[in-house]
Amino acid sequence: MSLSSKEYRSSVILGVGSYVPDKILGNKELSLKVDTSDKWIQTRTGITERRIASIDRPTSDLAYEAARNAIADAKIEIDQIDLVIVATITPDMAFPSTACILQHRLGLGKVACFDLEAACSGFLYSLDVADGMLSSGRYKCALVIGAEKMSSIMDWQDRTTCVLFGDGAGAVILSAEGKGPELLGFRSGADGSNPTLLHQPAGGSSKPASKNTLANREHFLKMNGKEIFKSAVRVMEKATRELIAAHGLELSDVNHIIPHQANVRIVESMAHRLEIPLEKFFCNLDRHGNTSAASIPLALDEAVRNDLFVHGELVVMVAFGAGLTWSATLVRF
Repeated sequence: MSLSSKEYRSSVILGVGSYVPDKILGNKELSLKVDTSDKWIQTRTGITERRIASIDRPTSDLAYEAARNAIADAKIEIDQIDLVIVATITPDMAFPSTACILQHRLGLGKVACFDLEAACSGFLYSLDVADGMLSSGRYKCALVIGAEKMSSIMDWQDRTTCVLFGDGAGAVILSAEGKGPELLGFRSGADGSNPTLLHQPAGGSSKPASKNTLANREHFLKMNGKEIFKSAVRVMEKATRELIAAHGLELSDVNHIIPHQANVRIVESMAHRLEIPLEKFFCNLDRHGNTSAASIPLALDEAVRNDLFVHGELVVMVAFGAGLTWSATLVRF
């Protein structure tokens, strides 16, 4: 196998961390809230439980805990961080950014901070952006977080969506220098031709909050599950193939894949289309559900803590999200 060289040095992951709320909402308990069943949910999604944050805990709380864990794992001083990116579709508020709120709470200096919104692809988009900013030489160390409180935008009367999502956060420390898993390349894209496939209709400038939007429950997530399923499999397969080909590799060279944790059927379909054994796909969606931008960093942290990867192995992380957006990242451990 071969790997194409980049014009700049790849960023490395110095540390990983994650956090999920204590409260577990299992399928049986959820079936008391909405017309569903444990069997119905597991058969269609593979999910058995998800974590739910208390009403008084915003997304920044989850991000804070994941960030502290990543910083501790990286064994760095807080003042080494000079860039913070938070990927989220459930920010504490429309503005200021959750990243700025987090900056103050962590006790960081007056460093660059911003949120990035690419839905479930947001964490991988953020890695791509952070890697580029580090490669410029203007930044040295980035804290990149995917954090979501999806329970805050769930319609608990809609069994087609509320059974799917959970809350959590995952974080990594990226550096332009040092030793650690190396980010080799990215493949990101989007297709905004049909945004209503997965969206939150009201609350933005196109449909500000009103009595009607509240009455019509338009401030909750809405999804065309059938169409999203088909699109998700197609774009994740495409992004993975393009990423691998761009580095002169074969799919057989990939040791592990961390897919977006949305639905076990999507993962199974992707494995079939790529002709990659399902055993190479790391999944924890049965215990967390779909945590949107937190999905992949949560899985990455768990995989690292379980010593899943060995030196020299190649890992693909791949996601899709509302927009439609998609992104794939190649990492060498």
